Amino acid sequence: MDFGVHDQLILMGLLLAVAALLVAAPALHVPYPILLVVGGLALGFVPGVPSLQLPPDLVLIAVLPPLLYSSAFFTSLREFRENVRPIGMLAIGLVIATMTAVAVVAHAMVDNMSWSAAFVLGAVVAPTDPLAASAIMRRLGVPRRIVTVVEGESLVNDGTALVLYRVAVTAAVAGTFSIWDASWRLVWSVVGGVAIGLLVGFFVAAVRRRIDNPPVEVTIALITGYLAFIPANAAEASGVLAVVTAGIYLGWRTPEPTSFQTRLSGSAVWEIFTFVINALLFALIGLQLPGILDALTGFSAGKLIWWAAIITGTVVITRLVFVPVFTYLPKRFLGTFGPNDPAPPVARAAVVAWAGMRGAVSLAAALAVPLTTDAGSAFPERDLIVFLTFCVILGTLVVQGLTLPMVIRLLRVEADHLDEKEEAKARIKAADAAVARLAELEVEDWVRDDTAERLRGLYRFRRNRFASRFDQDDDGALEEQSLSYQRLRRELIDAERGELVNLRRYGVISSDVERRLHRDLDLEDARLDV
Repeated sequence: MDFGVHDQLILMGLLLAVAALLVAAPALHVPYPILLVVGGLALGFVPGVPSLQLPPDLVLIAVLPPLLYSSAFFTSLREFRENVRPIGMLAIGLVIATMTAVAVVAHAMVDNMSWSAAFVLGAVVAPTDPLAASAIMRRLGVPRRIVTVVEGESLVNDGTALVLYRVAVTAAVAGTFSIWDASWRLVWSVVGGVAIGLLVGFFVAAVRRRIDNPPVEVTIALITGYLAFIPANAAEASGVLAVVTAGIYLGWRTPEPTSFQTRLSGSAVWEIFTFVINALLFALIGLQLPGILDALTGFSAGKLIWWAAIITGTVVITRLVFVPVFTYLPKRFLGTFGPNDPAPPVARAAVVAWAGMRGAVSLAAALAVPLTTDAGSAFPERDLIVFLTFCVILGTLVVQGLTLPMVIRLLRVEADHLDEKEEAKARIKAADAAVARLAELEVEDWVRDDTAERLRGLYRFRRNRFASRFDQDDDGALEEQSLSYQRLRRELIDAERGELVNLRRYGVISSDVERRLHRDLDLEDARLDV
């Protein structure tokens, strides 16, 4: 009983510590993944805290599929296609370059690490994690194309890196390497993963079109990642690419057949789910280090720090060299720079080059390295691979993550406001469509003249308000009028909320009735800009 109580107190302390870090992150203006990794690292050395070991399957199979699916689902297919060249360059070319560079340096510098172990390490640290980078860039208003490239890269490079990782681990376990076998595995992983993802996406879309039940649809969405990952993994194709393909396909198709209740519920569920899972993962990454260090007692602290610095530096420098070289030189030699294909600004390329943070996927891959080879011997340098991977994650998250805002400001990379412009254009077109439809419906018996006129005035004002944003001579009167109305509307909504609370408190209405009415008011409130 005492042991159980002790464990419960430790768990409560860890949960409170994680909650405190999450609360502190906005106040300190630090992305929460960075604070959680550092905080978890500090907690891991607190006396009495048990040494935690994160089962690799928990991330690779239980956690990774839904996280990848949610990222892919909310990715814009149009923007992904428009930036397919830089995304492909980073997700394929840079992954191969990083794996090779790390393997060469590790073999030469890290205690004569074997080639097989060195290539495994290279594949493990090759993929990026976009969470911290995209959080920083969105907060600072970085141009949308940079965010699209960084996030698109992270979606695809997980698949590329894990395919290469599987080839490297297989070679290390078997003790032999066949270029033909490796090439076949690579091709099948990509083609098979994409094909399985498309099939799963088509099947899920067909099922959801026949369902009108928000909880069931959201549940199907939550398990879709597994429906794509597990069959692809069983077929030895890329489960990551299968999940990403299914997510992008359904993200493009889902708004058409789903109801507004499903979309509202799904967005809320995904936002909370991904936040909680990522928060726990990054905290657990930090808590891993004490156990990792216990397995490396045969190496001096100085050697370990030196090796960690070398490998982390290799990862960072490879990206810093690769991005500008393969952004400008091929186009310069091929003569493709022109009015319709301008060279990207150097500052933007520099931001992409510095946004190469690593995360949970790398750690999960490192922990999933087999313990033994086919010959029965221990996998070469496995503990060292796990340690160096952790150091790369910690180094890139802390150093690059904390300095990325400074890099963005120094390079004077400013927002392009494309989202705001597109939103205004879309609202104008939507208002025009509503007014046109209203004109068609005015002849119907059930449409009252006063109602039609009131709605026509509403849509005309909305259209004029957003059209004024494209007028250089606009004095801001319409915008000010709209904001004043919204402030007044919010005051009135707050008054309604207060009355609902009083009615429930004095037993006039039930809690269920209060929640339903509160939801209606919340939806109205969410539409306001103020």
